Amino acid sequence: MKLAIVTDSTAYLNERTRNHKDLFVIPIPVIIDGEPFEEGLDIGYEEFYHKLKDSKNFPKTSQPVLGEVYELYRSIKEQGYDTVISIHLSEGISGFVRTLTAIKEDIEGLNVIPYDSKITSVPMGYMVEKALEMSDQGATLEEVLTAVDEIRDTTHAYIIVDDLDNLVRGGRLTNGAAIIGGLLKIKPILTFETGKIVLFEKIRSLKKALQRTEDIIEEHRQENNEELRIYVIHGNNPELAQQEVEKLSQKYPNATIDVGTFGPVIGTHLGDKAIALGVAK
Repeated sequence: MKLAIVTDSTAYLNERTRNHKDLFVIPIPVIIDGEPFEEGLDIGYEEFYHKLKDSKNFPKTSQPVLGEVYELYRSIKEQGYDTVISIHLSEGISGFVRTLTAIKEDIEGLNVIPYDSKITSVPMGYMVEKALEMSDQGATLEEVLTAVDEIRDTTHAYIIVDDLDNLVRGGRLTNGAAIIGGLLKIKPILTFETGKIVLFEKIRSLKKALQRTEDIIEEHRQENNEELRIYVIHGNNPELAQQEVEKLSQKYPNATIDVGTFGPVIGTHLGDKAIALGVAK
């Protein structure tokens, strides 16, 4: 078996993973004021948030162009790969995994395995990193998938957004309608549930929301009684993210703490200044 790992541009990948010879990344389009961009190719993190502040209309995202997707998989086959694990952002945010499942049989000579990460950003990047690491070690396909499953099944993420407007208007907040009436001076904590973004708790201030999220991480530590992998992810909010990293580093000196950002696609839905804390085994 010669295994390739495909992911999309919403995965936050560290440098050693980003440059791996067996990794291929599908860019996801973002449309700002009618102008299309491909995340990671012709629009980056800083430029996006700058444009977001100045945009006249609500940005939009769309699925990758199918022609480009077919071309990528054909190229992978021509390079001698016979199997692909294609790890993508949650189906609750994007329908791409569903689309890939529908078309995978059209890609001749390549065993394409669509994989719903049920999340995005840094946790999804860790799944990609683990799959490549296991493949490098000569693991079987089943062993690679089992390792990725364990990350997915033990990952919990909690998101605090500055403004719910983007999520509600974009239709990505599943139970958004139920909480709109009570949002005055509320900083809701959101989470992923079966791959969809839902309300977890309503909190009265950002400070209290962060404290509650830190308490939730401690609850997970006590439940698992194992070393933690902690994620701190932000959308154009580096100062707050650094404060959280310092606080969590002091509390969990043996934990691995991954820091990352929400890129243009996820930033479109979460808006400016979002921050998320996540935890996995």
